[in-house]
Amino acid sequence: MFSRYFHDIEIAIESLLSNKLKSILMALGIIFGTAAVISMLAIGNGAQQEILDQIKMVGVNNIVITPVIDLTEEGENGDDSGENGDSKKKEKFSPGLTMKDVEAIKNIIPSVKRITPEIIANSFVVQNGKRVAAKVIGVDNDYFDVYNINLEKGFFFSDYQVENGIPVCVIGANIAAKIFSDTDPVNQYLKFGYVWLKVVGVLEKSNVNLSAADNAGVNLVNDNVFIPVQTMLLRYKNRALINSKSLSGGGGFMGGWFFSFSGKQETSTSNYNQLDKIIVQVEETEQLTTTTEILSRMLLRRHMDVKDYEITVPELLLKQQQRTKDIFNIVLGAIASISLIVGGIGIMNIMFATVMERIKEIGIRLALGAKKADIIAQFLSEAILISVSGGLIGVFLGVVFSKLIMKFAGILTIISPGSVIVAFGVSAIIGVIFGLSPAKRAAEKDPIESLRYE
Repeated sequence: MFSRYFHDIEIAIESLLSNKLKSILMALGIIFGTAAVISMLAIGNGAQQEILDQIKMVGVNNIVITPVIDLTEEGENGDDSGENGDSKKKEKFSPGLTMKDVEAIKNIIPSVKRITPEIIANSFVVQNGKRVAAKVIGVDNDYFDVYNINLEKGFFFSDYQVENGIPVCVIGANIAAKIFSDTDPVNQYLKFGYVWLKVVGVLEKSNVNLSAADNAGVNLVNDNVFIPVQTMLLRYKNRALINSKSLSGGGGFMGGWFFSFSGKQETSTSNYNQLDKIIVQVEETEQLTTTTEILSRMLLRRHMDVKDYEITVPELLLKQQQRTKDIFNIVLGAIASISLIVGGIGIMNIMFATVMERIKEIGIRLALGAKKADIIAQFLSEAILISVSGGLIGVFLGVVFSKLIMKFAGILTIISPGSVIVAFGVSAIIGVIFGLSPAKRAAEKDPIESLRYE
């Protein structure tokens, strides 16, 4: 019995090989449909992985508070008198983001798990004649737990170093590779500004390369140098110490500003905030919204009703971005799947045409003793063989397209076994579904009429 059906399959293969062009045309829809499904799902998987990496790098359950600097205020407040001798001053004064805000948040809001300030200085680090651009950031030890940052070697800051502003640092992997390429960085010194910093730890290298990462709150640490926040305030810059003299141009290091190696002074004197950022981590995700509302009210009161800060929740923003990308990926997958359906319809149409062309052949087979099941098996085998072979070629092309997209478009693509199985399985099922109707129509032909057909 089975040998009978194997014979039907052999006839189907001979028929396809004798009509190569027609077979290729039938398979094209399945080939490109399968390739499109795999490549689109690969793009979707890559986007999802990128979002998950971003969420990991912004930390879990984090709230970021940043200052809002109005650059127009300096010009308005710089003149003490107008035409009529009237001064233009702000009605209310805000101290900006300070360490006192950090202490108040830590002591008052019970849902806060960790909190860390952040003060940033962009300049160069120097060691043994090597000069490398770096972002030096003053932080507390909680910073590394908040952002899930791990050490490759050495130690994080001790409580004594943090409290007393000791000149020590933890460096990123790229800084270690550039400055200490031929020696162990731990317990070595590098110079930032006018202070030598002792390296106490080196961070693990992050291999995530994300565009616009800082805008999303993502923390890329490879090119950063971290020092205790008190070290930054005591030895480099403390904007809370700015006085009227420094605002009028007589400041400098003693006025709370930091000079870069280029010899130029930081001139954004409208930034009166002691801190560049405060990162708050709450216990549970469900507490993010309520804690954000409490933080907003608390800071507004502490800043004399001057809203000179902005509160963002990077994790929620990224999850919203992920939902948006998921919807986009569903749409792309649906469009790609339509290609498979169109390919199946193409197979069905050409199979119907093939049945009409081979009516006499069908009549001869029926007259020689073939059963209707043999005719169905023959034509159904042709459709399935086209779909399966087209699916295999489509899988290969889908993998190639995914690699090319990642190489030339810079979009992360991840090919999962599930997407390959789904795409190939759908192509095979389409061959059965769309090949069954023409096969049944061929089997229902009357042998006598088929033999008379010209």
